[in-house]
Amino acid sequence: WSQVVSEAEKIVGYPTSFMSLRCLLSDELSNIAMQVRKLVGTKHPLLDTARGFVYDSRNNLQMRGLVVLLISKAAGPSTAELSFQHDMVSGIYSSQRSLAEITELIHTAFLVHRGIVNIGELKSCDGPLKDMQFGNKMAVLSGDFLLANACTSLAQLQNTKVVELISSAIGDLVQGIYYENSKSSEENCLTDDIGISRWKEQVFLSHSALLAKSCQAAMELAKHSAEIQDMAFQYGKHMSMSHKLHSDLQPFVKESSSDTVAFSLNSAPAILHQEFRGREAWLKQIKEKPCAPRDHCARLKLPPHRCACVFQQLQEAIKAGKGVTSAIDLCRCHGNRALAALERFPPSEARDALANIVYAVTRFP
Repeated sequence: WSQVVSEAEKIVGYPTSFMSLRCLLSDELSNIAMQVRKLVGTKHPLLDTARGFVYDSRNNLQMRGLVVLLISKAAGPSTAELSFQHDMVSGIYSSQRSLAEITELIHTAFLVHRGIVNIGELKSCDGPLKDMQFGNKMAVLSGDFLLANACTSLAQLQNTKVVELISSAIGDLVQGIYYENSKSSEENCLTDDIGISRWKEQVFLSHSALLAKSCQAAMELAKHSAEIQDMAFQYGKHMSMSHKLHSDLQPFVKESSSDTVAFSLNSAPAILHQEFRGREAWLKQIKEKPCAPRDHCARLKLPPHRCACVFQQLQEAIKAGKGVTSAIDLCRCHGNRALAALERFPPSEARDALANIVYAVTRFP
């Protein structure tokens, strides 16, 4: 994955990890960063989010902006925009580069907002309550700051359709994250019947809509046809769906991992496993997994689906069933649909890079 991203960054002209550097180095955000340092020593998730912006060896947080730049270069100028080619750098319009930056700022803002913790669920080991409350305030403030900057830059593009597309993507994100949070309580995790079709709808809102609509908006900025805009949308949608499925599958396909609890009961393999077993059998499997009397989880009196040893047993059960292979098939299906959308673009280095991104997230050991 890292090699694919590195090669793609060379094609668009510069590392996209520096895409939002102007905003991140602004005086306002520097002041926020100084305040965030006060959280060192606590377990507030805003710290992990901030570290991820600096270095993350497993995931490239700037992937969305990179895809927008690549698909802009792959499509090239339309016949309606030939007179403006002097505004292009490395085959990409300056407005498209601004759009890629806006996409990353929006994604980053929502990552920061996801770092808000539920004060009612905190334990004494998480840190002093006043520090966690302060961390929440900083997550809200810094996320809002990034989102405001993105909206200001979006207005400067002076394209009504692009503003409409990206605004609707922000609405989709809010709706998707609201749904995730409303289903995160213990009761909902156990009683909500989420099928794979419903899972797809929610993942589109919270993970795919921003990239899909940004790819479409990039084509609109270059005045491409409705057909090309739709193909860009389809690539962004299906590539990001493959990316999410690949992420959900990692706890089940890694050959060796000491972390047996790093998966969600609402991840794609678990949802598919539930569909194969039947809802009632799955709930029974969750609730009736025994916990050893001397086990740490039993002493803490954790509910079954929050118990580490039960999670390990459920993970093994999902691996032994059809959920994992079905999720891999679904990941490759979305990957193939993304590749099919690319066929409408002329052969180029950028199109090959977009295809390589799909290959990277649909390849499993």
